[in-house]
Amino acid sequence: MYKIRKMLDELSGISGRGTELISVYIPKGKQLHEIISVLKEEQGTADNIKSDLTRTHVVDSLAKVVQRLRLYKKTPERGLVIFCGALPPEGGGPTGSETVRAFEIDPPKELRTFLYRCDDHFHVDILKGMLKDDNLIGFLAIDAKDAGWGLLRGDKVEVLAQTGSGVAGKHRQGGQSAKRFQKLREMELTYYYNRVAGTTREYFIDIYPIKGLIVSGPGPTKEEFLNGSYLEYRLQEMVIATLDTSYSGSEGIRESFAKSASVLSDFRMVEEGALVEKLFREVNSHSGLGAYGFAEVSDLLDRNVVETLLITDDANLHRVEAKCRRCGNVQDQTVEGPRVIPVRTGMLGAPCPSCNSTDLEASQRDVVDYFGLVAAKNGAKIEVISGKAEHGMMLSSLGKVAAILRYNPGY
Repeated sequence: MYKIRKMLDELSGISGRGTELISVYIPKGKQLHEIISVLKEEQGTADNIKSDLTRTHVVDSLAKVVQRLRLYKKTPERGLVIFCGALPPEGGGPTGSETVRAFEIDPPKELRTFLYRCDDHFHVDILKGMLKDDNLIGFLAIDAKDAGWGLLRGDKVEVLAQTGSGVAGKHRQGGQSAKRFQKLREMELTYYYNRVAGTTREYFIDIYPIKGLIVSGPGPTKEEFLNGSYLEYRLQEMVIATLDTSYSGSEGIRESFAKSASVLSDFRMVEEGALVEKLFREVNSHSGLGAYGFAEVSDLLDRNVVETLLITDDANLHRVEAKCRRCGNVQDQTVEGPRVIPVRTGMLGAPCPSCNSTDLEASQRDVVDYFGLVAAKNGAKIEVISGKAEHGMMLSSLGKVAAILRYNPGY
């Protein structure tokens, strides 16, 4: 996810010199030959563009997209997204120095939308919306009359269902004793609470694995429900806030979502804070379960000792490798700074230590991408921490990279 998010941030910052940047979204199951036909028709239409340079860029970009699509036997399982355009060289350049570059992205979730756009920017909003779906938050809006369930996906809340309680009002009918009426009402409430708890578990444990639950509603009903321990223990532990609202049911879901902005932003900060505080406890107690610094963490990751790797989002670290074209020796180094790679040079400050050649083939990868590849092999988790927040600054004091370990490697 981080890799896609980083690429989308880079693509968002690109502006074309005309309407010549191409975005193609191909949904799951769409036949590629149909897409190719559409793009070839667009090539014919592009011949009518008045500007010679813009026309050339659009035609060449469409041709490159078609060329890429021909490499696939069928549309990938979740669909495919391709961005393509004539971009200036790194560091800028004069008009006419652009080269056509294509970016292929495997969407993180099933793509259902077909989109073709030729514009002065890349259309990345659909993919960005998918990335916001990582942490599902559940909503329950309840009072004695009805209850509603909602699910937050990204920045939109969806009402899943609502139900009436069937509980009698507080005023008894004639002929009933107050004590008997109260007892019947309490039985109805208990049945209602158990029913709500069962549906909540079904939605937010079995169907949608949420990371947090917000309970809302007017009056004391929500507190009675929570204090009565009707919710399954896993959901009880996920409650991140209770909100006072004017409504329950579906209207209560929408109202509580409107009031939850600060709660939700704090929720991720609390998660990050807990991780960083756990790291510092391990480091300060000398338990051997906390490590920091790129070199040490990288070594422990290779040895399959890391349980959770923590890195700030502003680390700006890159792993640079230089392979000698003469003898094949590989040097590597972690550097901080912009993505600039000399192609033929002793870029690590020295020629090849094996044969003294300076004819090196350089490659560079964002350190999170590098860690991600290694972590995927041994099941380690990666948590990207906001560098501007308090706990991110604490992590920065340790070099911006740290790890909580599975066991003490010194034993």
